[in-house]
Order: sequence, then C-alpha cells, then structure tokens
Amino acid sequence: MASRPSAAKKQPPKKVAAPAKKAAARKPPPKRAPAKKAAVRRTAPPPRPAPSPTGGLYRLVRAFWLGLAHAVGAVFRGIGTGARNLDPAHRKDGVALLLFAIALIVAAGTWADLKGPVGDLIEILVTGAFGRLDLLVPILIAVIAVRFVRHPEKPEANGRIVIGLSALVIGVLGQVHIACGSPARSDGMQAIRDAGGLIGWAAATPLTYTMSEVLAVPLLVLLTVFGLLVVTATPVNAIPQRLRLLGVRLGIVHEPADSDLDAYGPDDRRYDEQWREALPPGARRRGPGPEGYAPEDAEQEALTRRRRPRRSAGSPSDPDRPMDAVDVAAAAAAALDGAVMHGMPPSPLVADLTQGVSAGDREETTPTPVPAARPRQDKGRQQKLSSGPVPDLTKASPEAPRDLPARAEQLQLSGDITYALPSLDLLTRGGPGKSRSAANDAVVASLTTVFTEFKVDAAVTGFTRGPTVTRYEVELGPAVKVERITALTKNIAYAVASPDVRIISPIPGKSAVGIEIPNTDREMVNLGDVLRLAAAAEDDHPMLVALGKDVEGGYVMANMAKMPHVLVAGATGSGKSSCINCLITSVMVRATPEDVRMVLVDPKRVELTAYEGIPHLITPIITNPKRAAEALQWVVREMDLRYDDLAAFGYRHIDDFNQAIRDGKLKTPEGSERELKTYPYLLVIVDELADLMMVAPRDVEDSIVRITQLARAAGIHLVLATQRPSVDVVTGLIKANVPSRLAFATSSLADSRVILDQPGAEKLIGKGDGLFLPMGANKPTRMQGAFVTEEEVAAVVQHCKDQMAPVFRDDVTVGTKQKKEIDEEIGDDLDLLCQAAELVVSTQFGSTSMLQRKLRVGFAKAGRLMDLMESRGIVGPSEGSKARDVLIKPDELDGVLAVIRGEA
Repeated sequence: MASRPSAAKKQPPKKVAAPAKKAAARKPPPKRAPAKKAAVRRTAPPPRPAPSPTGGLYRLVRAFWLGLAHAVGAVFRGIGTGARNLDPAHRKDGVALLLFAIALIVAAGTWADLKGPVGDLIEILVTGAFGRLDLLVPILIAVIAVRFVRHPEKPEANGRIVIGLSALVIGVLGQVHIACGSPARSDGMQAIRDAGGLIGWAAATPLTYTMSEVLAVPLLVLLTVFGLLVVTATPVNAIPQRLRLLGVRLGIVHEPADSDLDAYGPDDRRYDEQWREALPPGARRRGPGPEGYAPEDAEQEALTRRRRPRRSAGSPSDPDRPMDAVDVAAAAAAALDGAVMHGMPPSPLVADLTQGVSAGDREETTPTPVPAARPRQDKGRQQKLSSGPVPDLTKASPEAPRDLPARAEQLQLSGDITYALPSLDLLTRGGPGKSRSAANDAVVASLTTVFTEFKVDAAVTGFTRGPTVTRYEVELGPAVKVERITALTKNIAYAVASPDVRIISPIPGKSAVGIEIPNTDREMVNLGDVLRLAAAAEDDHPMLVALGKDVEGGYVMANMAKMPHVLVAGATGSGKSSCINCLITSVMVRATPEDVRMVLVDPKRVELTAYEGIPHLITPIITNPKRAAEALQWVVREMDLRYDDLAAFGYRHIDDFNQAIRDGKLKTPEGSERELKTYPYLLVIVDELADLMMVAPRDVEDSIVRITQLARAAGIHLVLATQRPSVDVVTGLIKANVPSRLAFATSSLADSRVILDQPGAEKLIGKGDGLFLPMGANKPTRMQGAFVTEEEVAAVVQHCKDQMAPVFRDDVTVGTKQKKEIDEEIGDDLDLLCQAAELVVSTQFGSTSMLQRKLRVGFAKAGRLMDLMESRGIVGPSEGSKARDVLIKPDELDGVLAVIRGEA
C-alpha cells in the first residue's frame, strides 16, 4: 500500500485532467503510463468537418419539426386547460355522451360485424377480452352512461360500482371459460375467443392449474355474488329483506302493509343504538329543562336554545320519549364536529370553529392564530422573509361528500297537515374553491418590490384567497407606522394593475395589515353549498339564512332573529336582488309556513313574482306603494297584539310564549272561547324602499321606526332593500333602529357612509361583492354573496306549492275597503270637491276664480267648494281679493282625499 503514493510522486509533472490522475493512482504501476497516453489521445479534439449543404438542410428541417411540435403541444395543453375550467356538469355530460358513442361503435362491431379498421380493432380488443359475452359489452357501457346522465350529483358511488362490475365480469367470464372446456393458448386465439376471452382465461387458468375445477367454480361463483352485492349496495344480512320486498312488488308474496315496518324494526333499533353510542355521554339522553322561568334571560335563551316543534300545537312534550331517527341524526350531526348535511363535510378547521358557535356569531368569535413576536431584523428583512413561499391561509373547502341521515324529513303542523321541507338536492352543488395560482405569487412579488423601493420595513407573510378577492397579510417591522402602508395605496394599485385595492388596518384579530386585491378569475358561490354547511345541521333555527362566502374561504350565514333587522343597499347590478332571492329561498328550504310567514313588498312588480302563491305568504305580493304603507301599519297592529299576549301571560319573548303553548302550560280564562295558537315569525321584505318613501314618506317612516324599535321580541323582522341609499330615503331614524347592514357596490363615498357609516362600499367590484356589518361588529366583513338560479327558485317554489296552499289574512291591506257614509254637507259634490282639492294642493294656489276656469263651474259652486275646503283645513280663511293660503303639502294629498271620501 505504501508503494502507490511513492510511485505517484516519481511521475514527472504533466498537465493532465484530475479524473485521469485519480484513475491512474488506483491502477498498478506497470499499466499507468499507457493509460495516460490513451486518455490524452481521447481528449484530443477531432478535426471539424467542413460545412456541407446537407447539414444545413437537416438543421432547418429539425427546427421546423420542433416548432410544429411545440405549437401542437401548446394547442392541446390549451384545450386541456379549458376542459379543466369547464363546468363540472358539462364535463359529466360530455363523459356520458362519449360513453354512448363508444357503446354505439362497440355494438356495431359486435352485433353487426362492422368492417374496416375499427371493426378489426373491436374484434381484437372487445371480442378477444370478453369472448362469447362480447355482445353484452355495449349494453354495459350504455348503462354506465345512463347513470352519468341521471345521477350526476352522486360521484361518490363511482368507485363502488367500478369495483363491483370488475368482480362481476371476472367471475362470470371465468365460469364461461371453464364451461367451454378451459381452452389454453396452445389451442389458438380463436378457441379462447369462443370461450371466456382473455379475461376468462386469466381468471380461470390459475385456479384450474393450482386446484381442480371442483374448487375453481365455487370460488368464481362467490366472486360473482360479491360483485353483484357491491353493485347493488346490498349487505349480506339484508338479502332476505330485499328478496321479500321484491316478491311483494312483483305480487308473488302477499303480506300486510305493516309487515314492512316489522321487518325494518330491528334495523331501526340497531341504527338508533349505534348513533347513541357515537354521541357524547351528556347527549345520549335528553333531560328536562328547568321548571322556573327567568324573565331577564328569556330572550337570549329563546334564541340560543330554540328547536323546531315536531309535534302538533298543544301536545305536551315528553323529555323521556325515545329518540326517533330524525332526532338521532340531528344530535349526531351536532356531536360530530363539522358534520354536514347531505354529504358535504367541512374542513377540520371549519369543524373545530363551528362547535358551540352559532352561525350569526361565527364571524365575531372565530379564533385566529396570532404570529409570535419576531426579533428585530436588519435591512435585508424583506429578502429573508420573501425567500420562501408565502403560505396560503385560506380555509380548505369541503372535499369528499359523505352520506349522512336526512335532516327532518317531515314536520307535523297543527291539525292533520304534514309538510315536507324541500330537499337540498334541488340546489346545485358547486365545485371546490380555487387554490393558489401563479397570479398570487406575482402579486406577492409586486408588493415586496413596492415595499423595497419605498424603503418600508414590511413583508407579506400569508394570504387568504376568497371567491372574489384575495387578502394579503402584511406584517410591519419594529417602529414602522401603519400609515406608511396606507399612504402607498395608489402605488400598490399601480404595481398590481388593479384600481380596486382596499387596505384594512389592521385585520380584526391579527397584528397584520390586510391588502385586498380582486382575483382575475372569480368564483361562483352557490346557495346550496352555503346551506349544506355544518351550521345548518347543528342549528335548526328557521330564521337562519345563507349570505355567501367570506374572503377567508368560510361560508357566511346569519340568524335573522339576532340581527334583528337588516338594511341591504347597493347600486343597480351590484347583487342586491340576488341577495333577496337567497334570503327568501333559505327561509323556504329551512322553515315551514307555521314557523315563518312573510310579507313581500315589490314596487318594481317583476322582482318577486316568482314567489307568488307560496304557503309562507300572509298576503299576496304587494306591488302598490299605497298598499305597502297599509301593510306596514298592519304589521304595527300585529306587533301590538302580540305584545298584549306577552304582557298578559308574563313572557318577554315570543319563543317562550310559543313553547309554553306547545307544552300546554297556558290556558285561557274561563268563559273565553279563544284558542291559543303559536305565533310564527313574521319576515317583512321591502325590495325597494325609495318608492315607498316617495309616495307616503311620513307613514312609511313612522311604521318602520316603530317596528324596528319594538318588534324584536315579538318575532317580527324587517329586510329593507334600496338602490338609492340617500339621506332622504334612509333617514336618520331608520338607520338608528336598523343595526345590521349589508352594502354592495355603491357609486360614491357618500352612499357608502349612508349605509355603513364608513367608507369601503365604493371600492367594491359589483356582482355580489359586498360588505356585511352585523349588529355588534366594529368592522364589516367582505364577502361574495351567494347566487341562486331562476330554475332552482322555481323548483323550490313548486315543491312548497305542492305541499300546501297559501292562507292569506284579509285584514292586511283592506284600508281602502272600509268605507263610511259621506258627509251630508258634501252631498253630490264629492267628485268635484276631490278635483278641487287636488288642483289647489298640487298648485299650492287657492283661488275661487281659478276653480271657475279649471273646473268650468259657476261662481257660486266655486265659492261653495272653497268653503268646504276651508272647513276641512285645506285652505285658510278668505283675505279679500288675495288668494287663500294652502295649508296642505303635496305629499299629504292622499290622506286629505281619503278623509274627504270618508275612508277610515
């Protein structure tokens, strides 16, 4: 070993490559020199041949071919990207139609002996694989295509069906191969095709080789039975029940109607026991509530612990009754943190945050991780923080759907009426939210560049991607003012090439500044996805409505009973009408007509016509502004009647009063023929407040102010919508008594201040982009409003109409029908007096000669009309030749005419 380094030192110094020197050190000394010479010879550059025209032509052809290949590849990649962005429903329809086409081609090749290359390929692939059963392959493909068309909303069963069909095909073809004599490959390919094909040969040959056909056939039969059970989703223990039901349907077996219930009785009890075991110990048995009544906590307890009645009014509740399937399902969904209705579980983060928190308070109480204190950093802080990828803090979207028990299949109303709530399957499912993209990284780089150029010690530490905007979180260094970031608003907008940049300083609950930048690719938020949230399964309050999706990726729902009134405002096309449609549809999907009744006011006459005839309406849709003012006055009278009952029986909230009626605790005085009934929630929706304020501003404002001041405990809630948020429409009294606001895009800063009392709405980008400011919140939450199509609304409305016909109240808008006798002093001059009053009030000029000219009457008649108007306070006394003073303003004309006509 010592001789090797010594030999290496004796070598003369030569400029040779290091690898050659190392290789020489490892070889024996006698062979070292020849190896070096060979290495030197190999490294010598070969002589460069002279350029020839053939080589240039080759390079030209090669460059043309590579360019053509890149162009074709780019086209196909663009087609693939477009297919990924295609609507999931269209993709599924495309797959179904493709399967139909394949089934047609295979049928032509197997049934009609198709000629040509396609026929030969079908013979090789289909007939060679399936053998004698190749005639059934087109039918199988067509059945799969029909399932894609009929049930596109159930993708969770595709894996099960694929596994079941595979086992079924392998088992059947293996048996066919054995029944045809088990031909081997030595017998030729035609013999295998006449048997079970290559699949049957591959399934049967190993079994017959390792064991006899006596054991191979039973194993293949068991595999076939397994595939059939998997395809039909039938457990082994349910086979007798399925066969019995099949016999009953075919008329072979005759059983009484109650036998089905007896057959399913043990399964229901076992299902009940399994769900009870899954519940926490405190929720396995319902305990009776406290006997005492605490008036000071009545309202809060009524709103937080209310449950929808599942028995008819007046029936006493039994706390020890066994839990039925609906109760078990609801309790299990509440116990499993984040279980979602109809098979859409939320992410674990959403599930942890929703436990024990109502939907209305979620935006206020959601805990947010606060970054730990950071040490002081040098001037290269931005480069250090931006060296790694900025984390995506968006909440994960619900992924795989999961089958859960239905919520409440049927609800028993008072009397013998059974009402079934609409299924959430009527509402379209949306795809998962879009994740991080290259555009987000480009914006992060642009923001970092702006901070570096303006020498601001700040760095982007994360972002949350919403459906409309992405909020980037920026953390400041030590001794850096927040104003340094807000002063760069225009520079940031210039860097990211977007004028709609909104800065939040700071983000509520975080030590960071938020920069909201619109996404280049907006997402659609479906109403069905919001209603499938875990909160909808945990909280069955009928006034829980879906609003949309916030900038953090979480769904936004609100309880109208806790808001308790909301003002929705925005310019034309900002998404206000879609929000109203989502509110009404949410109530129809989650509440029965006994729970919630609605008064819809639609001065536009076309916005709410789709809801005409639903059983939730207490009066037909009101389109006349005068009738709307009368309806609001009826709401005030209804509120006073409810408060009279609450005061008489000693309750402070309508929920406690209704629960006492259901428990049978309240009784009317002796001799009274009144039957106590529960009061439903009353939801009043005004689609355009400006039209009402132009017709009868005083009456409308007085009614709205009185309702909003007192109606909360009476179960009456208002939704006021307007596209003209000015101070003469949304007056100070209305704003003071409507604490919750929902602002969509406005045209000016002044309108934003009218709605939210702060700027922000003027920077929204429209089409559902809004700011939600619930009661008690300091800063509004930016969200993308949910959207429901006209087809979905029509389906839900039709379901509600099929369940029950509307029962209208006759005393809502009957003010113009209650007449009294006309004053005898007027006599037959009623029409003439009304014309004179309208003429004098509209022109604000009271003159007898004017009445003579305009009405074409004599001096005596004109003087008498003027005296009648003076006695009714329309004009002042005569002052000689001067015109009389007009005491009535034009906006009070309708009330004056009603008094003249003798209306109540």
